[in-house]
Amino acid sequence: IEMKRDIYQAIADPTRRAVLGRLGQGPASISDLAAPFEMALPSFLKHIRLLESNGLIRTRKEGRVRTCALEKKPFAVVETWLSTQHALWEGRTNRLEQFVTRASKKEKSE
Repeated sequence: IEMKRDIYQAIADPTRRAVLGRLGQGPASISDLAAPFEMALPSFLKHIRLLESNGLIRTRKEGRVRTCALEKKPFAVVETWLSTQHALWEGRTNRLEQFVTRASKKEKSE
């Protein structure tokens, strides 16, 4: 899957993360998604457009209601990257722990 360039920027914003979290429970209308936020609807729609342009959500219009839903494929790319980073940092912290433990034992034996 090709990842859009700004996907990490899209998920960096707390409003957009909250929208994605809510959509993780299932599709919702724009008005339902906007309700918890104290911002004008045009400002909120900018968040929706950014999420949609990065492929994280899709919207569809039924009559006068626009409904949003998650697109799950892009999250697999993010999950893969996060897993790689987790493994890398876990290895680094394990080596640091070993170094500190050895230094502490050496210090105690002197």
